[in-house]
Amino acid sequence: MNAGTKSIGLNGRVILGSIVFLLMLVFGVAMTQAGEIVPSVGLTKATNGGADAQGYTGLAFRGSLTPLFMTELGIAYRSESRFNDQLHVRQWPVTASLYARPVSALYLGGGVGWYHTTYDYSSTLPISDETRQQFGVHLGGGLQVPLGSSLGIDLNGRYVMMRDQQSHLIPENFNPDFWTTSLGLAFKF
Repeated sequence: MNAGTKSIGLNGRVILGSIVFLLMLVFGVAMTQAGEIVPSVGLTKATNGGADAQGYTGLAFRGSLTPLFMTELGIAYRSESRFNDQLHVRQWPVTASLYARPVSALYLGGGVGWYHTTYDYSSTLPISDETRQQFGVHLGGGLQVPLGSSLGIDLNGRYVMMRDQQSHLIPENFNPDFWTTSLGLAFKF
């Protein structure tokens, strides 16, 4: 069993438990206020060593803490190829964000995320696929244009920062940071 597939130790469980608690807290607060559901599609691009921009999908739940602050709990699916298609990375980020809204249509902020990542190596390589769970932070913002009292168009962008990752390919380390841009429909409830 390699280091990427070992069970989570005590520190990992504490971190994971803290993230789950934070997500439940953010989600609970968001649900007590007016909220919205935002399904989206977009593009994602690795900042270093990745292929061209790839499509991705996401779903976010947002709630207002105050007229100035909004919370978001999101989940997405993204994938990318690296090292001339020798490595295919599939990722399911679960994120929690806090945004400030200086004006009603604009929001800026950041948050944390848990990134369930699968590394699929080319079948021509004698390397086993592996799955890891990683922690990351993000900064971003967006613009929301109302289409009525219960619907809006949401344009969002964010930069995700994660620790350098190990690879069985050369170079052995790579920067997993990436950008995303998405377009979604905000359904208010």
